[in-house]
Amino acid sequence: MTLSNAEEQLMQLLWKQERAFMKDLIDAYPDPKPATTTVATLLKRMQDKNFVDYKQVGRSREYFPLVKKKDYFSKHVNGLIKNFFNNSPSQFASFFTESTNLSKTELEELKALIDSEIQRK
Repeated sequence: MTLSNAEEQLMQLLWKQERAFMKDLIDAYPDPKPATTTVATLLKRMQDKNFVDYKQVGRSREYFPLVKKKDYFSKHVNGLIKNFFNNSPSQFASFFTESTNLSKTELEELKALIDSEIQRK
């Protein structure tokens, strides 16, 4: 199950805050802020998709994520590799390193991360 762009933007705010009331989420948006009804609709859709839940606190709801950010983006990156790069991580890495404007230092940092992961395995 995936999130729409608007849902993903709201999910980013919730991941950052970990637990938040509707007012906190709306306040975290840049201007112009969305309407309360818009955020309520997004939260309901995300709850129906099992991405968020809430705890009733008095008359308010405190929302929290049910899906970890790392798990969500890992699934998307793996889907991207599968669907656009013939399920080839090396094709993805080649595209990524050639298409982004990475400095030599950034490329060396990536290489160090890969070398570290090779050693770990």
